[in-house]
Amino acid sequence: MHDILFKHLEEKVTLTPGEKELITTFFTSKKLKKKQFLVVEGHVCKYLSFVTKGLLKAYNTDEKGNEHINQFTPEGWWTSDMNSFFRGDISFYSIDAMEDSEVLVITSEDFENLTLQVPVMDRYFRLLFQNSLITKERRLISSYTHTAEEKYKHIVEKNPDLIKRVPQNLLASYLGLSPETLSRLKKNVFPGHK
Repeated sequence: MHDILFKHLEEKVTLTPGEKELITTFFTSKKLKKKQFLVVEGHVCKYLSFVTKGLLKAYNTDEKGNEHINQFTPEGWWTSDMNSFFRGDISFYSIDAMEDSEVLVITSEDFENLTLQVPVMDRYFRLLFQNSLITKERRLISSYTHTAEEKYKHIVEKNPDLIKRVPQNLLASYLGLSPETLSRLKKNVFPGHK
């Protein structure tokens, strides 16, 4: 499990064998069955999680029971409710497994200790959070400046694997589209996509 984490970390920073050994002591492995919750909306998010296997989704549920997808998290990505994790506030959304999944989790206390004891991890997380902020800003701008077709083309180009793994209704929610609009786009723009 840690090999996937180290591969990801070393895309941004260089780690010594000793640092790798120390890093492993801060993470706990956790297995999730399909539909099992990692975070429940309205509760405090206790972990920052790195997905080593499977696929998770972060979403909030409206009063009618409709899920509004915020993020899909495949292997090699991080997930958490950052406000809840860092500030101890209640979570704005839930995170659950869309497939049987495995994650490495770290508590906020261990996160602080990790970044103090392995200073290169402080740099890694700064780079990670910068990229995350940029991605969220672009997604926000895209939500009101791009057409439905542009939104779908973007996800096909950037995350083609998600198209195969995510049900159409959830993909539509993530893109801010109706399932019918997404179905029409798939037929007209990308006829080979099912």
